[in-house]
Amino acid sequence: MCEHHHHEHRDENNKIQIVKIILALILFITAMFSNITSTAKILTFLAAYVVAGGDVVLKALKNILKGEVFDENFLMVIATVGAFAIQEYPEAVMVMILYQIGEFLQDKAVEKSRKSISQLMDIRPDYANIEIDGKLVKVSPTDVKTGDIIIVKTGEKIPLDGTVIEGQASVDASALTGEAVPRELKTGSQAISGCININGLLKIKVEKEFGESTVSKILELVEHAGSKKAKAENFITKFARYYTPAVVTGALILAIFPPIVLHSEFSLWLQRALTFLVISCPCALVISVPLGFFAGIGGASKEGILIKGACYIEALSNPDSVVFDKTGTLTKGIFKVTAIHPVGVTEQDLLELCAKTENYSSHPIAISLKEAYAKEIDTENIKNIEEIAGNGVKAEIDGNEILAGNAHFMTMFNIELQKLQAPGTIVYAAKNKKFIGYIVISDELKDDAKSAIASLKSMAKQTIMLTGDSKTAADYVAQQLGVDKVYSELLPAQKVEQLEKLIENKAKGKSVIFVGDGINDAPVLTRADVGIAMGGLGSDAAIEAADAVIMDDKPSKIVKTILIARKTMSIVKQNIIFALGIKALFLILGAFGIITMWGAVFADTGVALLAVLNSLRALKA
Repeated sequence: MCEHHHHEHRDENNKIQIVKIILALILFITAMFSNITSTAKILTFLAAYVVAGGDVVLKALKNILKGEVFDENFLMVIATVGAFAIQEYPEAVMVMILYQIGEFLQDKAVEKSRKSISQLMDIRPDYANIEIDGKLVKVSPTDVKTGDIIIVKTGEKIPLDGTVIEGQASVDASALTGEAVPRELKTGSQAISGCININGLLKIKVEKEFGESTVSKILELVEHAGSKKAKAENFITKFARYYTPAVVTGALILAIFPPIVLHSEFSLWLQRALTFLVISCPCALVISVPLGFFAGIGGASKEGILIKGACYIEALSNPDSVVFDKTGTLTKGIFKVTAIHPVGVTEQDLLELCAKTENYSSHPIAISLKEAYAKEIDTENIKNIEEIAGNGVKAEIDGNEILAGNAHFMTMFNIELQKLQAPGTIVYAAKNKKFIGYIVISDELKDDAKSAIASLKSMAKQTIMLTGDSKTAADYVAQQLGVDKVYSELLPAQKVEQLEKLIENKAKGKSVIFVGDGINDAPVLTRADVGIAMGGLGSDAAIEAADAVIMDDKPSKIVKTILIARKTMSIVKQNIIFALGIKALFLILGAFGIITMWGAVFADTGVALLAVLNSLRALKA
């Protein structure tokens, strides 16, 4: 409702602006070409000036009262009032008309940028369906509580995060992930707010209230994305603060000293000084630089990449090192049984005993064993279960003592075995104090991880992996992917220490990027120059701890993020160089009287408009 109101308000303003420009042009043409008295001409020019520039004069006066004297409104007013004073009425009016046309076109360009981003992030749900007394009732998503059951029909947005308890459907998650391929949801699947139900009917048990939901956090993130300024934006703000008083002083010198020193006409140099002021308006820089960053953030969001502020675009564009967590970042975080090595028993017996022993554990290793066994487990004969966290499980199965765990766990029970090295996690097993074999469980590499590492190596000095996993597993993954350096068996605090060493040794002006899953790696994500969280869907820690969030699990999106950041920074630098270069040239030409005030307006408005249009290129990632 609020967005619709703002849209109507903008449309109304646009209509008023067009009417003002047309009316001012009619009055201007009347004064220029009609056969009326000189007094009537002056009054008609004055009326045209008030219609075209009345709001500019009012803004200048309000800002002066606030103590904000030197802005573009002040420059336009002093230049045009001065033109009236030296009886250059047509120039004064046309300056305002052309200025307003330029402002209108710039506003349309900025509106296009904002509209593109709002369309990309149009994920706010309007309502939620709750069943009350056998009837579906539409309520506000903010009124739904944790534990409530909501119903999502075909074509509707999923309003809150939860678990599907009934139904099956394909959902469009493109607004969150940037991926066009639909996701399949069924009973037991996690449903993420902001996705659109393409087909089917879903009953979802709500697990997070609206304020804590994925869609709410993303909207908050995008809303505040422009609050953290980049160095380039801060430079422009400071530059404008000193630049404007400097050009006003320069105009005064130009108006006063040459007539005295050269004994020439005062009106000639006053006109040049006024032209100098019109050219000097810094609007091209003030508008285009923030818009460039804003468009870059919009272009990234189109790809399912959320960047929290302009300052992070700057850091992302120039990496020294890209550092990765392993599990869930370069690998899928889905453990599977990849090898079974029995000793004195069959493969099936070894797998069955381990699956039964781990039956009551929720550890990913236990889950992978049960999935590999793929049969219903009869729990009647499983007794005296004892789980030692981080080591293994002891259980009595059919009267036999079964142990399943790591090498240290076997040592605790004096089981003789030969320690092995394998690219994964090894689960050793023993039956009645006798070693009966081992099972290797490995994490799968992500499909695009290898190509992503290859691309990143060409962009940064080095790629590094920090992981708490075993040296064997870490080295295997690093070798498969081509990672330059790997540090394994690290605790979270040790990861931070290692990252700090990299930050200390980085090249000047460059950044260290850390990529993690955002849950276990929150301290490292926070410490890095830029923290990128992978797979932000449903992960609160990812969105809160990281500076950028990739809304799917693809490492290739890290490459895309850096490329978008580089393109955005290139556009911003182009705007700064172009605007300052053209301004400098025209200021010199204006000071020597080579261009008139008409040319000055075209220079100012044209430069601003071209810079704004250049900024909009960042919307296309």
